[in-house]
Amino acid sequence: MALSDSGVRTVLVTTPDAEVGAEIARDLVASRLAACVNVIPGIRSVFRWEGAVQEETEAMLIIKTAAHRCGELAARIHDLHPYDLPEVIELAATGGSDSYLAWIGAETRP
Repeated sequence: MALSDSGVRTVLVTTPDAEVGAEIARDLVASRLAACVNVIPGIRSVFRWEGAVQEETEAMLIIKTAAHRCGELAARIHDLHPYDLPEVIELAATGGSDSYLAWIGAETRP
């Protein structure tokens, strides 16, 4: 069975804490770059940075947006984010509730 692209994207972004995440989330939703952002505090990230294994407590943003807004969204995240290299991972939604996917499209129209 072939999966189709719904035109909706989920974008994952880590932030240093939930307050920074909420500030970014509010900006993205207010500017219609995202329909919805979930802020999940207290995740543990283990990663290699500058040659050493690091471990930090962070917050995860789960951002729902339209595919055509992803370039602007990524640029805005880079402008707002305190990290030198913020995580911005885009995942295609290949299905879901038709009415929810339509709502995302409507809420992210410029």
